[in-house]
Amino acid sequence: MLLRLYIRNFTLIDELDIDLHRGFSVVTGETGAGKSIIVGAIGLLLGNRADSKQVKPGQQKCVIEAHFDISQYGMERFFTDNDIDFDPTDCILRREISSSGKSRGFINDTPAPLAKMRELGEMLIDVHSQHQNLLLNKEDFQLSVVDIIAHDAEQKVRYNAKFSEYLHAKKELDALRERIQSSRDNEDFMRFQCTELENASLVEGEQEQIEAQVDTLNHVEEIKSALFEVDRSLMTDDNNVVDSLRTAAQRLHDIEDVYPEVKELAERMDSSYIDVKDIAREISNMAENVDFDPQSLDSMNARLDAIYSLEQKYHVQTEEELIAIYKSVREQLDHIENSDEELAEMQGKVEAIRNECLKLADVLTAMRREAIVEVEKQMQQRLAPLGIPNVRFRVELSERELSHDGKDKVSFLFSANKSTELQPVSQVASGGEIARVMLSLKAMISGAVKLPTIIFDEIDTGVSGRVAEKMAQIMREMGDNRRQVISITHLPQIAAMGQFHYKVQKSETAEGTVSEMHELGADERIREIAQMLSGEDVTDAAISNAKELLSKANN
Repeated sequence: MLLRLYIRNFTLIDELDIDLHRGFSVVTGETGAGKSIIVGAIGLLLGNRADSKQVKPGQQKCVIEAHFDISQYGMERFFTDNDIDFDPTDCILRREISSSGKSRGFINDTPAPLAKMRELGEMLIDVHSQHQNLLLNKEDFQLSVVDIIAHDAEQKVRYNAKFSEYLHAKKELDALRERIQSSRDNEDFMRFQCTELENASLVEGEQEQIEAQVDTLNHVEEIKSALFEVDRSLMTDDNNVVDSLRTAAQRLHDIEDVYPEVKELAERMDSSYIDVKDIAREISNMAENVDFDPQSLDSMNARLDAIYSLEQKYHVQTEEELIAIYKSVREQLDHIENSDEELAEMQGKVEAIRNECLKLADVLTAMRREAIVEVEKQMQQRLAPLGIPNVRFRVELSERELSHDGKDKVSFLFSANKSTELQPVSQVASGGEIARVMLSLKAMISGAVKLPTIIFDEIDTGVSGRVAEKMAQIMREMGDNRRQVISITHLPQIAAMGQFHYKVQKSETAEGTVSEMHELGADERIREIAQMLSGEDVTDAAISNAKELLSKANN
């Protein structure tokens, strides 16, 4: 529950530091005194959008901070999952907004993105303001009410996981259809490409090999001349190198007995002689085999021209890339040939997942149908004492296309009279009736979920007298159920029912208009309620009525 609220430099508030209590509290004050400012500040803690205009003029930043006791609500996992210190008796949410418009959020002094503050805030406080009555127009809100009463969260998680799988499979199926259609549109062109590249009989490394051979043939005379010249110097000249090496080696062997120092040199000379002799033989063979073949050169140039032409046509640099294009086109053509089977297989997969979704959605529907009986029963019981004795309230469940919520569409139907036809509540209920419907829904929901704090911002609009008293009793009962309920009200009947009473008032100072909030004592409560009954001039009769209201509320 909300233990303490601190606000500094927020619109009309200089500084507010106030303690709050468990149970049912009321907040009163004249119109424009700043009650909505308090609600707006709390909204910022819950992740609402910030505006630099919310910073009090002349100040650098505003700060809103709230302390909560969450020891009874099992929220430790949120803090563990987000690596935030956990203090169950003093959980702190803080929001800072600078005059430049920058905003920062903190949870237990740990910087936190607004999404995380919103996630935690939704577990801590439910703020019901007048605009929330518009939720009765929203199908998803009505469905969420039924789901809360159905306690179907785990089943929804199972269903949603399967539905996400179904959407993914459908996306894959649509993509496959597009690929197949695109391929079929280009099939003739791809077949031409495939035939052209296939007829080219490309081989990896072929281009480089032919280019080397062509380069050799273009220099054949130069190569042949060099080889013959080397051959003559090694083997055929009068003073050829091979014979000279052999003679030199023999001369060293002749003296090795008398001059042992040359023995190693002689052996090295023998080795060199053998190597040079082998080299000379290979060069001689090369010289004999190198020949110029014009036809071979023409054939190789023609082959290169064909490869170069294809590379230019397909905007690539090598035959390896051409081969890759051929394989890709061939693969696409194979897919086209097998596309009907592939498409049928994928369609079968999608249909199988959809059937699994339907089975899980059927379970959700069954749980909701059971909950609807309870919703209708409770709403009848809660609305009748609120000045609608002949109320009829029905939850209509119809089927729709599968969505993230299942296959159910929920509509709340309402009639205030026995003879009036049931119609959607948002279309036929008056403002006061809608307020009572929303309070009844909130009371019902609060019994099904562990929500520490509920704030009602003038939910009593359009009601008065006995109905207001009944509404106050409902809110007090909600507060008695280990919960904190705060009602911002302009009705004395509701104000008197509060276990704790706060007043917001506006005053003029040298620095301008400021709003303040403080808890009222017993005598102050009597005068405040009397003023709500009679206006600015508090009469003795109003004082007496105020005391009677307070006495009645506390008995």
